[in-house]
Amino acid sequence: MKSYLDILRLAWPLALGMMNNAILQFTDRAFLARESMASLEAVLPASMLAYIALGFFQSIVAYSGTFVAQYHGARNPVMCRASYHAGLCLALVSGALMVAVLPLGDLVFETFSSGAEVIARQKTYYNICTAGGVCLFGQMAAQAFFTGLGKTRIVLWVNILGNALNVALDPILIFGLFGCPKLGIAGAAYATVFATAVQWIILTVAARRVKVVSGSWLAVSDANQSLIFRILRYGIPSGAYAVLNSLSFTIFVFFTGSVGHVEQAVSNAAFTVCYLLFAPMEGFALGAATLVGHARGRGDDAEARRTGLRAVLLGCAFAAFASLAVVVLRHPLLALFAPSEPSTAAQFHEIGSVLFLMMATWQLFDASDVIICGALKGAGDTKFVMWWMLLVAFVIWLPLVWLVHAVHNTMTALWGTMIFFVVVLCIGSLVRWCGGAWRKIRMI
Repeated sequence: MKSYLDILRLAWPLALGMMNNAILQFTDRAFLARESMASLEAVLPASMLAYIALGFFQSIVAYSGTFVAQYHGARNPVMCRASYHAGLCLALVSGALMVAVLPLGDLVFETFSSGAEVIARQKTYYNICTAGGVCLFGQMAAQAFFTGLGKTRIVLWVNILGNALNVALDPILIFGLFGCPKLGIAGAAYATVFATAVQWIILTVAARRVKVVSGSWLAVSDANQSLIFRILRYGIPSGAYAVLNSLSFTIFVFFTGSVGHVEQAVSNAAFTVCYLLFAPMEGFALGAATLVGHARGRGDDAEARRTGLRAVLLGCAFAAFASLAVVVLRHPLLALFAPSEPSTAAQFHEIGSVLFLMMATWQLFDASDVIICGALKGAGDTKFVMWWMLLVAFVIWLPLVWLVHAVHNTMTALWGTMIFFVVVLCIGSLVRWCGGAWRKIRMI
């Protein structure tokens, strides 16, 4: 029982923080749904494409936290500090590189999206969020440091503060309150970037007060340079996994756009609610990665294996409860996004009810896969999660999506392929963890 409590003690602030981020996205999209249907249609594809652009570098920077965790388990505070500084260096360089991917978003939207108004809003949201990526990367470096040390509560409270600021700014900037210009979807993007920058500043100041971070702020010693290369060695596959995951989902979202405007709006609303269920699983995955890192740093692979499986059980218990709650409350939740016109609203609710039931079906498998992949990344087995995602998403799932799109293009049929996708992913990841091939990997 104590081991489960240890996991919960570390993971609950991370899970709540991720849910807090999901609530923020939910609130953003609820505001944008009131601003216009075009903004609601635009925000999910735009945010997903922005995450593809940002997610690769974000995951690399975040992987510095795995080194912090393993060095913390090995009781080496000097290398914990060096890992944080290496992550911060990578964050600043990554932020500068994001400028190069700005034109790619315009090309993607013009090629795959439909409707001039929706495309214009997608471009606006994507460009603002991507250009502000350095704030996200800097925040991630500091957050990864605290998470690696097991100090997750400060991450939660700073996250809550930043997201509260974001929610407060949303209506002001989206609707033009208190004399501010009405910015629409651009206002939601600006609020997100500004709130992220505030979180970065607070976490950086807090990190400077931790003893192991004393010394030169950006010292790039020989140890730091070696760490940067090792973070890249393990972090690049982790970043590729994040990109492949997001890219496959984004391609799927573009396929759903071909069904119809109302159907896509319902699907986007359902995925927004889905993230409320999925986000805490990312917190459990981070907790699993951190505790597995601590155990591997101590040289205790048996405890690392047990920790990964215990985290899966806890995450599945939460996913089952949350899925049941969402199914019961599906009609009030859909009402937050439904258009005001009665006949369209009835169609919105009818389709949405089916999608919510399907969403609850895959949550247990999705939770298991996300958490066990977190454990694998904490053990350094990032190449497996990358290649497994590539195989299942791009060789199996997306060809199936294309086939369904060509033969029976309905939203429920397309969503049905996702259930198959997450089940296959989950089985492969669990087999890999239980097989123990990750024990041969030595990061430090």
